[in-house]
Parts: sequence; structure tokens; C-alpha cells
Amino acid sequence: MNSPYAEVFRSPRVAAVLVLGFSSGLPLALTGSTLQAWLTVSGIDITTIAWFSWIGLPYLLKFLWSPLMDRFVPPLLGRRRGWMALTQLALALGIAAMAFASPEHSLWLLGGLALAVAFASASQDIVIDAYRADVLHPPERGMGAAVGVFGYRIAMLASGGLALILADQVSWRSAYLIMAALMAIGLATSVLAPEPATPVLQPKSLTEAVVRPLRDMFSRPGALSLLALVMLYKFGDALAGTLTTAFLIRGVGFTPTDVGVVNKFLGLGALLFGALAGGVLLTRMSLYRALMFFGVLQAISNLSFAWLAWAGKSYALLIFTVGFENLASGMGTAAFVAFAMALCNASFSATQYALLSALASLGRVLFGPVTGGLVAWVGWADFFVITFLAALPGLWLVWRMGEEIAAVDPPRPKLVTP
Repeated sequence: MNSPYAEVFRSPRVAAVLVLGFSSGLPLALTGSTLQAWLTVSGIDITTIAWFSWIGLPYLLKFLWSPLMDRFVPPLLGRRRGWMALTQLALALGIAAMAFASPEHSLWLLGGLALAVAFASASQDIVIDAYRADVLHPPERGMGAAVGVFGYRIAMLASGGLALILADQVSWRSAYLIMAALMAIGLATSVLAPEPATPVLQPKSLTEAVVRPLRDMFSRPGALSLLALVMLYKFGDALAGTLTTAFLIRGVGFTPTDVGVVNKFLGLGALLFGALAGGVLLTRMSLYRALMFFGVLQAISNLSFAWLAWAGKSYALLIFTVGFENLASGMGTAAFVAFAMALCNASFSATQYALLSALASLGRVLFGPVTGGLVAWVGWADFFVITFLAALPGLWLVWRMGEEIAAVDPPRPKLVTP
């Protein structure tokens, strides 16, 4: 039996998005949770660790330079693949440089290098997100979002799980050098990836690259509500993730190896199921239903961390919590990415998607420093309850905006029966 669904699974465009998802996800943990673990085991105080979350500011501000990536074309590989290759080279060099700094002797040098890596990573995200929005056909967006999430989270398992184990067993320097070498995977994919089937006219001037994407976005019916939904849909999930690694190590008492094996690797099965099941469901169910169902699961998963905080150190409960969180986060992110792609115009998808993803990053970046003081004030368990409550406004917006979401959701293809 042949069907539009089977064609989605065989698409070389979806395969390229999978590997580029890995390249996109690899640097994030190295300037986030893995760096947080490095600072924690080096004895850096929790307030300073919380302030280091502002290293993620380039992810929040990347829309400021995204028009440059819509307007200008590198001399090799074209507008999207050329920028991907350049940012991936910069990332390999920056991550390798971080390997030669240390929290004990050069804390602010390490922070500065991490900020440079975050800038290159945010720039890579701009162009990979634009490439994904440009190259995928509408029926492929759900599965493309899912495999992109899958590749992204596999990379975070490598840079957040494998890197922790390597650091615990060998050294932090070796861990970061190996992660730098893994950027070669993304570079090779950028060279070999297919071009979009339909040529897209790039903006003719930098002014046009800035003004037209904003005019196009804000002229849509319900534009402000759609942008509010983008900002709030993963707010609770992002807020909970800000100090998850510190919670598992310092709050509950697990070792870095425990966190690397259980929090990262045993979550892989749940992540596989969550991301791929989310992609399959997105080929069959409406975007509205996916956003609502997956968002509810995503919010409830935060309460499992509160349960772990109340119960204390328990490996069985850790496995359940991590599995549930990976399942729900994978499905929720797949739905969110498909929604964001549907909102983008291919002529300036780099700028529009950068704006959307920057709004989605507000919870993780802007409120990062607040989380350290909040934990000190209310404790770990109540902190995760608060993150659950923070997810509810986004779910209310999904419920309220069913018609607006349906307007950007392309019809699903019908199955072809033998």
C-alpha cells in the first residue's frame, strides 16, 4: 500500500531535517545543563549558577540579526546551507576553546566563551529553522517537526548525558573536545542536504528583510494572540528545565553519573516514543488537538518533579519522572514546531521563525535568574508546582484560539487504500 504517510517517511528532506536537528541540539546543553553541572561540581554557588542561565540570551535576541541571514547569501552552498556550514565551523572552534577554560581558575573566561558558543548556536538555529520551514512540504511538517525534535534531543543526550559521564570518568576537557568533533556531522549534512523544490525570492534589501517579515506576521487575523500563544505554550516546561540538573544533583542527591545515565540515556526510549508518536499523530489529527493534548501532558509532567522532590532520592521514581518528562516534552515540542513552521512565509522564514522561537525562549532565558531565588524561597517541590501553574495560560490560549490555529493548519492527506 502506498500512501501520503509512507512518502513522508521516505523523504530525503525529512532525513536531512533529522540530522540537522542533531547539529542544532548539540551546543545547547554545553552552554546550559552540562555547563551547569560543571559549575555545580566545581563548588560554584547556586546564585551564580542561576545567573549563568543568561548565557542563553542570544537565543532570545537572535531575531535581531536573522534578517542578515535572509538578505545575504554566502559564496558557497546557497542562502540556507552556506550559513549552516559557517555557523557549524564556528561552533566546533568555540566548543573546543571552552575545553581549555575552567570554573575554578577562569570562571568569566569560560562564561565569555560559552556566550560566544551560544551566539553561534543561535545563529545556526536561525538558518536550520528557516531551512526546515522552506524545504518541507506541508504534509511533511508534522513528521519533520518530530524527527527534528528527535535529532535535537539525541544531541542533548550526547552533550548532556554522554558529556557528563565522560567528565565524571575522564575530564571535562575531553568531554568538550569530543563534543566539538561531533559538529562535523552537521557540517557534512549541510554540504549534502537537498535544496527546496520551489525557488524562493530573497529580500532585495536589508530594509525589506526587516520590514516585510514583521508586516506579514502582524497583518494576519489574531496576530497578537498567536504570538502570545507562541510565547506561553512552553513557558512552564522551559521554566522547569532551567534548574533541572542542579535539582537532581544538589536537591535530591544523585551523582553526575546517575544524572547522565538515568536523566539522559534512560529517557531515550520515552523520547523516541514521544517524538515519533507525536509526528505520526500530527499526520492524522488537527494541529489544534495536538497542541491541546500534548500541552496538557507537558504541564502535568512538571508535577512529577515535585513528586520526586517530596519523596526524596528514589531511582524508580527518577526513571518514571524522566520518562514522563521526555515523552510529554517530545510530543509538545513536535506540535509547537509544526505550528511555528505553519506561521512562516518562505521568503523570510529565517526572520519570522527566529522571532517565534525567541518568544518561546522567554521562560528559559529571561526568568532563569529568578528561578534560583524562587527555589531558595519556596523549596524544590513548590517550585515545580509553580511551573505547572505557569503552563496553564498557554493551554487556555490554545482552547480559546481554535479557529485561528485551524486557519494556518493545512488539510491532512487522505489515506490511499489498496
